[in-house]
Amino acid sequence: MTKISRSPDRNTFQKENYIKRCRESGKGVSADYLAMFEKIIEEDQKKFMDPASRENNMEYDLLTTDWILEKVKNDSYAQNLYAALCNNEFQRNDMMPILKDQRWSCSWRYSGGIIADMRQQGDYIDWYCSGIRGGYDMGGGPEEDPYPDYVGEGCVTDEIRTDLKKLGWLVIEEE
Repeated sequence: MTKISRSPDRNTFQKENYIKRCRESGKGVSADYLAMFEKIIEEDQKKFMDPASRENNMEYDLLTTDWILEKVKNDSYAQNLYAALCNNEFQRNDMMPILKDQRWSCSWRYSGGIIADMRQQGDYIDWYCSGIRGGYDMGGGPEEDPYPDYVGEGCVTDEIRTDLKKLGWLVIEEE
């Protein structure tokens, strides 16, 4: 099977913060609740074992394509890809998915997790809502913005659109 890029920290943010909240409040940690988190991690590790789960699945393509994994190491590119995955639908640029109108999409949280896996570090929270960081004048002019290349969730930059097309995916334009 093709090597799938993964973050060792994926699906840990909520678990770690649950444990922290329990400790801070003096309450015990629920073994059942921890088992739920472990089950989520275990299922995530197995999600592409079935070859059918890889078909028409943009996440799989993103996690297994070397050239885009290399590009996502750049913070601005990673954020732009995260933003593009949010609030959009995609379709494999192939006859059958187009004829069947098969689409792929994911939530903002899941988008952040994909980027964490692609970069092999962190969890969804490192990217979640990152679109609010960029493009805003804080009163000191654009040079004050520490994230000038970040874009809002749902925005698809020309570079991302081109790269997704090269990967074999089209952004479905809203009518």
